[in-house]
Formats: sequence, structure tokens, C-alpha cells
Amino acid sequence: MKKFMDENFLLETECAKDLFHNYASQVPVLDYHCHIDPQEIYEDRKFDNIAQVWLGGDHYKWRQMRSNGIDEYYITGDASDWEKFEKYAETLEKAIGNPLFHWSHLELQRFFGIDTVLSRKTAKEIWDKANAMLQQEDMSVRNLIKKSNVTLICTTDDPIDDLKWHKLIKEDDSFDVQVLPAWRPDKAVNINKPDYMEYIAKLEKASGMQIESFEDLKKALANRMDFFAENGCTVADHGLDYVMYVPASDDEIEAIFAKKKNGETLTNEEVTKFKTAIMLFLAKQNKKHDWVMQLHYGCKRDNNTKMFEKLGPDTGFDCISNEAPGSQLADFLNAVNMDGGLPRTIIYSLNPGDDELIGTIIGCFQDSDAIGKIQQGSAWWFNDTKTGMQKQMTSLANLGLLGNFVGMLTDSRSFLSYPRHEYFRRIMCNLIGGWVENGEFPNDPELLAPIVKGISYNNAVRYFNFDLEQK
Repeated sequence: MKKFMDENFLLETECAKDLFHNYASQVPVLDYHCHIDPQEIYEDRKFDNIAQVWLGGDHYKWRQMRSNGIDEYYITGDASDWEKFEKYAETLEKAIGNPLFHWSHLELQRFFGIDTVLSRKTAKEIWDKANAMLQQEDMSVRNLIKKSNVTLICTTDDPIDDLKWHKLIKEDDSFDVQVLPAWRPDKAVNINKPDYMEYIAKLEKASGMQIESFEDLKKALANRMDFFAENGCTVADHGLDYVMYVPASDDEIEAIFAKKKNGETLTNEEVTKFKTAIMLFLAKQNKKHDWVMQLHYGCKRDNNTKMFEKLGPDTGFDCISNEAPGSQLADFLNAVNMDGGLPRTIIYSLNPGDDELIGTIIGCFQDSDAIGKIQQGSAWWFNDTKTGMQKQMTSLANLGLLGNFVGMLTDSRSFLSYPRHEYFRRIMCNLIGGWVENGEFPNDPELLAPIVKGISYNNAVRYFNFDLEQK
């Protein structure tokens, strides 16, 4: 029996161990998509206790605590941080097979040197040791980032953001990790939301122009994209229910915008036509700025109305959508390609059933603009499990070129989440190592090292055109 989560955790073959220890673990982390707060990076926040950095805003953990019958008082309510931590420890006892069990213990090992298994029995001991360490100077936010060997971070930023904290970080010579904004214009796209016109008013203020028409909206967004580009942005991220393609004339879109502006209710078809039009525009702007365009889709959000009204979005009440937009996704990409060309594009679906669909679609639009120009994104959200990652990489290997894959993204709100990259790399090395051990690929370091280091780090450096050295 193997020891619990030792140095060869998840590595089943000698080749897998060699690939991980000699190649994957030797390269840095590139965090090209996350949700951490740049203000906390600039201010170099220190946390009072492990519950603050572990449980605050982490809906992955909240969902599992609810699944364990924990009262909301101990999850998002007014319970003390210790009480919340204790309830999470209680929940973790039953999390066999869940990535949270692995992530949590990797974080305890890597940041706190704690090998003890977290449970109700050990919770107080771990609480006291972790909290004592968090008071040390080298456990501030910036130092946690440096300890994780991170070279660059892309946050997630709305078009109306003034990017104040990114500017201040850039001016601070004492911190050498790049922190760049990423363009996330979902609120300008989602015309179906009841507060849409309130958002447009904020966009007017940020862009310094009146928005009376769809044409005005496009000009305002172009204005803000120029501002983001001036402040180092090279990545756009679009969170979509699904990738739609229902084209309409300019006059139709203007009429739809006017109808919304007048407070009238839009039909589902009108909403879809508007979203198609604005995404076609944004895709063309992404190409103009030479930005990478990320498309995240397949999530049905805010399913529990009662809890949404109490806690708001991103609190653990989303699920996988069974929408399978294969034809519309292909038609959308084709329309963008016909109108000025596709930017480098990464496509993620929350539905693992879409892996093969995406794998075949991306092959239709590859060209010499970039190596692996159209990417299938890493196993995302509910799929960043051991089985989800294996499935995504196996599908990509079967249908495309796994060796050009840009690898893992953190997609987290926690500064302790970087061991997720280690988790991914171990799974990737075990998958590739298994193929080598089975005689399906030669055991040749000259071939294997570039693949493993590329997926871990170098491919993303090249693909995003970041100002970083490959390793």
C-alpha cells in the first residue's frame, strides 16, 4: 500500500515519477485566469487565520459542507471562523474521491508543512499551527504567491474597472510578479438581466460618453478595450450560458437595444440575436488587439432562487447545463473567421460531454497564425477532478495535439490554490507516463521533456505572448 499523499502521490509508474520530478515540478506557475483581488496583492494582505484564506468565498467548499448537512450559519453565516473551520474539517472526513480532499492536504503540506490528515479530531491542532504560521512575515499574500513560484497573474476585470490596483502594482519595484488585467465584459453582453441599463449607465461614466444606441455601446466598449490594452491586458474572458449564433441585421439589433432602453421585455430570440451581435463585435476587437479570447460556457447559474436572493451569485448554486451548442459554436467561430479572422481562442465547456465536440471543432479553424491557435481549455470548475482532467487530456490527445495544450488555470479566489497546478501536473505526468510504460510513446527525454514542460508552463508563455522566459 502506498503512503498517503507522499512525494509520488498519483504517480503510478517509474516514467510518471521521472516526468513529474525532473520536468513538470521544475517549471514555474503561470496563472492566466483567476479571480483573486489585485487590491489584496498590492496591499500585501495578511490573514488572521486559515478560515479567512480557505473558506472566505470558496463555493467549492461551501457546496460540500451543505452536502454534509451543515447549517448555513457555519458556512456563510455569523459563526466564528473557528466554528466554520471545524465544520469544514468534519465535512472533509467524508470527501473520499473528491478533489477538495487532495487540494486541502496539498495546501496544508506545501504552505504549512502539515502532513497530519484534517478531521474533527485534528482540527484544533492544525488550526493552531496554521494560524501561528500565518502571522509570520513570509505568509503575506505576496509571499504566498512567490512561494508558489508564480511568474504572472491575470485577474478578472469588468470594463468599468479603473485598474487602479494593477497600475500601483506595476509601479512597485519590490514585487516582480506581473499582475495584468483580463477583460470580462459579461455585464455588457447580458441584456436579459434586469439591471442591464443600470450597468450601461456605469459604462457611460467609465467611457466618458453617452450610450443611446447599440452603435454607441460598441464605441464605449472599444474605448474601454483601448484603456485595458494600455494597461497591459492581452486576454479576454467571456462567461456565456452557451455559445449562440443567431445573426440579425444592424437595424434589428438597434431596435432590440432601444426596446431594452425603453424598459420593454425582450423575447428569448431578441436576447439571443443581441448576444450574437455583441459577441461578434467583441471577437473582432479581440483580434484587432491581438488578445487571446477565452469562451467559458455550459453553466446553468443561480438555480436555488431562495439562496440566490439571500447570498447572491457565485455562492455554490450553479450546475452543468446540458446545452450542446455544437452547430452554433462552429457557426459562431466561422462567422468570426469570415469577418476579419479568429483571434487565438480557448474554448471551455462545463459539460464534460462536450470534450469530443470541442476537440473536433477546434481542428476546423487551426492555421499558421499561432501554434495551437484554437485550444480546448483545461477541465474547468466541476471537471478539475482527477477523472475530469484525465478525460479532457485523453480526448484532446485523441483528436488534436496534446503537446500544444496550454495547460492548467487556477480559476480561484484563494491565494492558497496554487497547488492545484501541482495536482494537474501529477495527473498529466501519470497519464503520459502510462502511455510510455505501455509502449504507446517512446521513452525518449528529448521528446517527452518539451511536452511535459510545455503543458506545464512554456506553451502558455508562448501562446499568450507574455513577456516571460520559457524554462
